Amino acid sequence: MKRSHDASLKHLNSFSVEARASQLLELESGQDLQQFRDDLRFEPGNDLILGGGSNILFTRDVEGTVVLNRLSGKKIIEDTADRVLVEVCSGENWHQLVLWSLQQGLSGIENLSLIPGLAGAAPIQNIGAYGVELADVLDAVQAIEMTTGELHDFSNKDCQLAYRDSRFRSVDAGRYLITRIRLRLSRRFTPKLSYAGLVEELRVMGIDQPTAKQVSAAVIRIRQRKLPDPEIFGNAGSFFKNPVVSVATAELLANEFDGLSAYPVDEYRTRLSAAWMIEHCGWKGHREGDAGVSDKHALVLLNHGKASGNELLDLASKIRGSINNRFGIDLQAEPIIIK
Repeated sequence: MKRSHDASLKHLNSFSVEARASQLLELESGQDLQQFRDDLRFEPGNDLILGGGSNILFTRDVEGTVVLNRLSGKKIIEDTADRVLVEVCSGENWHQLVLWSLQQGLSGIENLSLIPGLAGAAPIQNIGAYGVELADVLDAVQAIEMTTGELHDFSNKDCQLAYRDSRFRSVDAGRYLITRIRLRLSRRFTPKLSYAGLVEELRVMGIDQPTAKQVSAAVIRIRQRKLPDPEIFGNAGSFFKNPVVSVATAELLANEFDGLSAYPVDEYRTRLSAAWMIEHCGWKGHREGDAGVSDKHALVLLNHGKASGNELLDLASKIRGSINNRFGIDLQAEPIIIK
């Protein structure tokens, strides 16, 4: 198990902000994991589990230990006519997992192509894009309780998955280290094309009846066009969640603000476009020093070079206040903020 002290975390977070950890532990194998469980000295309020760093904003140093998840491995553990069960170690790159599943002739997560981060973070955030959420395909999660070292298995229902949320992010935040996940995939491809932009992208590509690989390619094209590359501009993708409000509230806002983008969740709730509201308030392309808002996508906050985590958080707070004043909506951040 690799161990270092007074370690920089700048290269371990996609915002590329400077932060340091008193100690950094890298888990790369089952042997590392067992040693970690045997020697466990984890304090949830002081220590931190870190995966790909694509959904976190550091505004301070970590005084304790950062546990870096690099557990790798994936395999098919059940293959029938109805479903294929895939087991994936939590340190696997998510997008590479999607590409691997397509190479195996499997479908179910093609709409989630090019989402940054690791497989272990997927259930924490209940990642979703283009009409699909992890909740649609997640079978189970295995995790270690960080204060006891005890191993737990969670079913899909046990994970309490919600819009960009789960028990691992809310009531049990920091309590568990996810070690592996199981996904229910299929060899019988049924395209999920509820997202109008995806249908349009396939049309531009000249495709009427897409394969799973073609849906993935269309998603990649959209994401590369809309979202800035974190290797060039530090970012964590969408910084704010799209707010969910009552149908009545959505109708009132739609009557007042012509063109407000809204999508039905169910007969009682509507999801509003945070990007539309942010752009409507004039924040798209805005910059304060090296902290800014992307001119490609209003949901994306950018580090143009040397922005600190606090400078990015300050800009996010100004945007939240602006949206609240104009629409009466309190936007919530997607990334986990260490403050």
